[in-house]
Amino acid sequence: MGEERIEPREQYWKKMNGERLALFLKGIEKKLEMKPNRVAFVCIGTDRSTGDSLGPLVGSRLVELGYPNVIGTLEAPCDASNLAVRLHEIPQGCIVIAIDACLGQKLSVGMYQVSNQPLAPGKSVGKVLPQVGDYTIAAIVNADGPRQYNVLQTTSLFSVLKMADEVTKAIRYAFPIS
Repeated sequence: MGEERIEPREQYWKKMNGERLALFLKGIEKKLEMKPNRVAFVCIGTDRSTGDSLGPLVGSRLVELGYPNVIGTLEAPCDASNLAVRLHEIPQGCIVIAIDACLGQKLSVGMYQVSNQPLAPGKSVGKVLPQVGDYTIAAIVNADGPRQYNVLQTTSLFSVLKMADEVTKAIRYAFPIS
């Protein structure tokens, strides 16, 4: 009778460029009034595949900048082999932003698919892994094709580095370290 009903939040997936990505993240910060120490970044991927290195590249840059809660770097990747274990490193009470590379339509390469829903890592290559995050940033690094592993292996390093830089800049804009 006196129970409070919690309305589910509207779910969405949106595609955007790097500039809009910064505004998307700033919207999260404003809505939740989050400081960098209350946000955890789970940067998924591996340094053994060019296309899949976006997450660890972003993670390494965030650690260099002093962000406290970063899981997944070039030195210690968070990938399919250790994802379930690494998720236990997320500090209690943090909002989690999951960052990963993905494949998409040819015209969408260089864009970001964002959501207020968890990320399903490995989905584009047929893996079933634990979902991650309160928010998702999926960087479309290459066009989807019949052999996804080959596509990720032959993705342009220049493009991946450029996108990792855009994601890092967007995070710095939205969650500046004082």
